[in-house]
Amino acid sequence: MLSWTDRIPLYLFLVAALTLGLSPFLPEPHLWEKLKMLADGTLGKPIDIFDLVLHATPWVLLILKLLRLLTRRHDAALR
Repeated sequence: MLSWTDRIPLYLFLVAALTLGLSPFLPEPHLWEKLKMLADGTLGKPIDIFDLVLHATPWVLLILKLLRLLTRRHDAALR
């Protein structure tokens, strides 16, 4: 399913999450701002929803990559 992630090194997912996922850094990371808006119920404008998706995608991909690595190691240990 996510075999394309096997070809991309883990550090690239990490760099993407830390740069695109958190930029702009000041006054607070954009992702954090959008998550607070989501929790407050004020995330309604299409641009805000797009921003949330844009800045959350690198983090979701990093988590999926880590889960894939863990499951592959677990499967290899069972063999």
